[in-house]
Amino acid sequence: MKNLHFKDFFWNSDLTSTGGYDAIVQYLNDGKRTCKEVEDFMKARASIEEKYAKDLLGLSKKVCGHNEMNTLKRSLDMFKLQTEHVSLSHLQLSHSLREEAKKLEEFREKQKEARKKVEQQMDALHKQKASQYKKTMDSKKTYDQKCRDKEEADQNVNRNTNTSNTKHIEKLFSKAQQAKQNAEEADRLYQQNVTMVGKVRDEWLKEHIKACEMFEKHSMERINFLRNTVWTHLNLLSQQCVTSDELYEEVRKSFEQCDVQEDIEHFVNLRQIDDKPPALVVYENFYSGQRAQPGAPPSRPPPLNPRRGPLPDPTENNDVIYSTVEDAGYSVIQY
Repeated sequence: MKNLHFKDFFWNSDLTSTGGYDAIVQYLNDGKRTCKEVEDFMKARASIEEKYAKDLLGLSKKVCGHNEMNTLKRSLDMFKLQTEHVSLSHLQLSHSLREEAKKLEEFREKQKEARKKVEQQMDALHKQKASQYKKTMDSKKTYDQKCRDKEEADQNVNRNTNTSNTKHIEKLFSKAQQAKQNAEEADRLYQQNVTMVGKVRDEWLKEHIKACEMFEKHSMERINFLRNTVWTHLNLLSQQCVTSDELYEEVRKSFEQCDVQEDIEHFVNLRQIDDKPPALVVYENFYSGQRAQPGAPPSRPPPLNPRRGPLPDPTENNDVIYSTVEDAGYSVIQY
């Protein structure tokens, strides 16, 4: 398939029209606007990455597992450390994105300056072409009018050929001669302007073709540059994902070494108090011994084989009389 080119499809039948050229310039202006939009997009993404990096760096400095110990503490420390590394990688990413945006800005400005010279030259040619064309059309109108005046003068002479008024005939001949001279002068000026406008047209055609070729080249360079720039932008983002995953993998490896049982045993060995629980609280009968004196240490539990004999039975008939708690008249022991 034959490639299409600007120089073959942006002509106008009207010599003074600039519609084809204007369409190309509008296309270039739209392309320049696209470059600026992509540039602003990349700068905004760089700002987002920078803010995220700073927030992430601040987060990595916060307390996280400060009171933990052993393998879990080491894993949490690795978690914070790699979070800091991820934040630094995002900060580096923001710098790289700004560098790519700067390259795009420089490219856009370079094309702008190159276009400016061509556009100024073409604008001057358009004005010159329009001016010369107008001058030629005006000279044509003058030429046409002078030719009509000559014909009218000739017709007057012909109509008065048989008149006897010699002075009138001479006057008509004089007007006819003057009309002929005016027509010839108008014809000469008209032809001169036609030749001049032809030269201006030829120069404009040559410069228009050169401008179309340069504008097409710029458009191809712009499309290619934008494509490569966005491609590089995406590669940087993808590389950031890879870098982050590699850093997170270090955290996962650290947590693989986190041993639950080891941490439990580490805590036990470090903070253990005693391996025996407190003794069982037993019932002590009030009468099993003397009451504890105030301020005296608490009595010990009775031995397994007490040396004291069993309590006497108050119901037996002995010399000593005991009173039980159930006795309504209980007061003191009687002898």
